[in-house]
Amino acid sequence: MKKIILAITGASGSLYAVELLRLIEGFDIEVHGIISRAGEKVLFLEEELQPGDLSVVRKWYEIDNLAAPMASGSARYDAMIVLPCTMGTLASIANGLSINLIHRAADVMLKEGKPLVLAVRETPFNRNHLRNMLAAADAGAIICPAMPAFYNRPENLREMARYFAGRVACQIGIDVPGFKEWSGDNV
Repeated sequence: MKKIILAITGASGSLYAVELLRLIEGFDIEVHGIISRAGEKVLFLEEELQPGDLSVVRKWYEIDNLAAPMASGSARYDAMIVLPCTMGTLASIANGLSINLIHRAADVMLKEGKPLVLAVRETPFNRNHLRNMLAAADAGAIICPAMPAFYNRPENLREMARYFAGRVACQIGIDVPGFKEWSGDNV
């Protein structure tokens, strides 16, 4: 069984996290969640959901609980996804600041050499954003901006978000059956 951390921050794009959870439901994956206060607000604003509505998550941990299991490498999580990832969260992770549990868990993933996917969600990027992305990538994070693809011809926003969620899942070694990858045969 794969054990992963899903962190949701206050950037727009809660739909991506919801679709990731729908996509991996039924897989042999144990999901532990952390959500920022702003992430809770955006999740409700965009999806009319509370964290407890996301039943795929086995347990939610308080953002200020630095004694939670994922604050230590001995908890042996396999991967972490921050989806969506605010620029403030990116900055904290890139600079090694463990201000809250999301930052600390990300730091643990980096120090343990485990996959950490940061689905940054902001546009346009300023120089600080770009420097922080480079610093996080240099530390071992996978920078995966929440950018939709259109070659798969999504019919609606959920389908578009689900495709991106599939790409994120691939980044941590989850093979999604039926996932449409680019083949070049479409042209």
